[in-house]
Amino acid sequence: MTSIRNKQYRRNSLCSSLLQLVVFIIFISIPPILAFGVMADVGSNESDQPQAEHADQQEFYELVVSGNHHQAFEQAFELGDELFETQFNALDGVGAHVAKGQRFTRVPRADLSGFGEWADHTPKRETGPNAQACNACHNLPFDDGAGQTNSNVHRDPLHSANLSMMIQRNTPHLFGAGAVQLLAEEMTKRLHRIQKRAARQACNTGKSQTRILRAKGVHFGMLTVRPIQNSPCQVTIDSSKVIGVFSDLIIRPFQWKGNNTTLRDFNRGASHNELGMQAVELVGRDEDSDFDGVTNEMTIGDQTALAIYIAAQPRPTTKIELSHLGLIEPLSSYERKSIRRGKKTFAQIGCASCHSPTLKIKDPIFREPSLHAHHRDEFFPSGLNPLNELVDPAFPVTFDLTRDQPDNIVHNQDGQEIRLGTFERDRRGRAIVRLYGDLKHHNLGSNLAESIDETGTGASTWLTKELWGVGSTAPYLHDGRATTLTDAIQSHGGEASPSRQAFDALSPSKKKDLVTFLNNLVLFKVTEEE
Repeated sequence: MTSIRNKQYRRNSLCSSLLQLVVFIIFISIPPILAFGVMADVGSNESDQPQAEHADQQEFYELVVSGNHHQAFEQAFELGDELFETQFNALDGVGAHVAKGQRFTRVPRADLSGFGEWADHTPKRETGPNAQACNACHNLPFDDGAGQTNSNVHRDPLHSANLSMMIQRNTPHLFGAGAVQLLAEEMTKRLHRIQKRAARQACNTGKSQTRILRAKGVHFGMLTVRPIQNSPCQVTIDSSKVIGVFSDLIIRPFQWKGNNTTLRDFNRGASHNELGMQAVELVGRDEDSDFDGVTNEMTIGDQTALAIYIAAQPRPTTKIELSHLGLIEPLSSYERKSIRRGKKTFAQIGCASCHSPTLKIKDPIFREPSLHAHHRDEFFPSGLNPLNELVDPAFPVTFDLTRDQPDNIVHNQDGQEIRLGTFERDRRGRAIVRLYGDLKHHNLGSNLAESIDETGTGASTWLTKELWGVGSTAPYLHDGRATTLTDAIQSHGGEASPSRQAFDALSPSKKKDLVTFLNNLVLFKVTEEE
């Protein structure tokens, strides 16, 4: 889709870009010891300035405590927007010691094991640093979107320094991310409730209890709870038949392997690995854990702002919806019919069994931090207590997914304002999330297996990729190997083999309809005319 952007690119003037380029070239040309040992001297020239405008968590907290909830949200969103597009420089702490004065690399460097070098950084890096800004990779077809294969992240989780043990990740889009986290929160809560009720019943009856695990219509197998003693109630839990989720029954909806619970967790990892910007909550205050001479590279408030900004990204949409609103050229009658036929075929061949078209959120209020204990930090990775840092679930920054997204406010042909970026509500007030996913792990067969099992889910096991926005975000699959939707479908194996075989058996016209339906699922952003 063609983007009509609404961001203000505050730092993209030609003069600013040239200045950053000159600073970067001068910096990497000096010896490594100077570059990483006396960082303060690099900024002695008044024209050399950090690029980041940092957020203050105390400001967000005080706004919420005083009842100014929407102002706290707007301020966090705006600062998160700026941070997302900031081209961080050496004075901000961007990059890492990669050898010969270089700060960035597309290939992880576990071979650099000397003092202050890549393999010596804390916490261990799995990749990069490979970019100066978030939107350097999330830019397809516009900011906050996906990425081409040239933006693939190369990872070495085992620190093997062996190319055959490295893996790749293609950049996913970030639209609708707040809804994805809320779905995970409510699904986790439901699964834990089933387990707790089974445990209570086991203690009350003295008999084993087996329960089917189902949340929002998604089946996660079953578990059995066996009593050890009734008072106090003690049980053992047999999770051998739990499927599609870790045995702790926590839905982790982010990253291709489903190993991040929250946007905050994802963001600080990406800041550390991809940008080389170390968050205070990751390494601690005044800690220079990557030996670049800069501390406190990302504040507690920065991580709140980024989490809110990404959570409030607009929902994906469809060509049919955009055409109805007059935001794109009208679709032909033939294309509309093809989309409808393709949607039916999608369900008939079993794709919708994993790529569930619609899930619903009971409580559409996004909170940072979450009210759900399993989806917020009890302690930050650095050991800091979030409550002491004013990241308090009693006073979170909040917004309503069905009312408050700032992007994609449009007018229909009658001049009526429509918040295209917000999620629809059903009659019961639930947010309707048309994500075409199930937040569940599936084994997709040997064709998509990796050389290592990074997360313990299995080398060929992946979180179902949500298909909303798929029409705007080629290439496809975890490493961008599929350049067409047909390639992506035909790469599926394992649990998806029956659907792939059914697709292969379709007539050419039905295959075309199915692809037309998928291409109808798009990303869209609107700009204000300057």
